Amino acid sequence: MSMLTPPGMGGKYRVTGTAYPRMSRPRRRRKIVFALLGSVLALALLGYGALQLIDVFRGGDGDRRAAAAAKDCPTKSPAAPAQPAKAANPGPDASGAPAAALPQPGQITVNVYNATPRAGLAKAVGDELKKRGFTIGHVGNAPADFDKKVPGPGILLGSPRTDKAVYSVLGTQLTGVTQQTDTREGADVDLILGDSFKELNTKENADKALAVLANPAPAPFPKC
Repeated sequence: MSMLTPPGMGGKYRVTGTAYPRMSRPRRRRKIVFALLGSVLALALLGYGALQLIDVFRGGDGDRRAAAAAKDCPTKSPAAPAQPAKAANPGPDASGAPAAALPQPGQITVNVYNATPRAGLAKAVGDELKKRGFTIGHVGNAPADFDKKVPGPGILLGSPRTDKAVYSVLGTQLTGVTQQTDTREGADVDLILGDSFKELNTKENADKALAVLANPAPAPFPKC
């Protein structure tokens, strides 16, 4: 028996040459290594998924909505180099909003008619409008089509070709009037006073309303 033969091994396990018999390594280590790698990969995927869920619940969508909203906000242009000061050019409005072209009260001819039972109402209103600069035409009782048939404060009656700005200027003098048209060809406008009319707006309030009409406020920009 060779000296390379381990004690107790004989027969077919006997080593007869000079080489020691090689025993194959068990494959269990490979399985353990693959199992460890698979576990690490699974844990990594679970961790990534958990981070995504946390991002959604903690405001990930809010950041995206804010970014989308920022697209609608105007971007600031680069600051231009300073220019020498120039003399101010007087404009219609310091805010830059264009002034509306409104007729002057003296360019509007108003016929004042009374459709109520109150005597002298048309004359009193006509005199006040004249003091405010309007041109007064006919003054008297309302035509039969309107007499005692106007429940509201009044009616502004004019031609279909009458400028809408004329109605707007007259509308600053009393609140709640309605607009109608007839077949007339002239530029005059009828003010038919109705049952619920009490008095004209104060001159102060009427002048403020005219100022707003003449210089409308610009549309506000969206907040960013």
